[in-house]
Amino acid sequence: MSYPACPQCQSTLTYHDGVQLVCPECAHEWQEGDGATVEDTLVVKDANGTLLQDGDTVVLIKDLKVKGSSLVIKQGTKVKGIRLQEGDHNIACKIDGSGMDLKSEFVKKAS
Repeated sequence: MSYPACPQCQSTLTYHDGVQLVCPECAHEWQEGDGATVEDTLVVKDANGTLLQDGDTVVLIKDLKVKGSSLVIKQGTKVKGIRLQEGDHNIACKIDGSGMDLKSEFVKKAS
């Protein structure tokens, strides 16, 4: 059975997960036949006002302390494959294998 390509990243590896379609490459989920979802209307901009999208690569513009730890993520750290989300910390990502949430005001889109 063939499913439609992912509207986010155009991957053809999509699959049906009960009530929705899922993309294993970018983790985008949508209802079959949906034109727009909440994720499609989510607008997140970096510190320079550049629009960010799921899967983008960003660079930290200042040192950030990790809450509940003595770890500091240094300015200039490159973060690949971000996911946008609702809330104050509107970027979900992995840094050194650990899942973290960042505020978009502390990153810039990598060129």
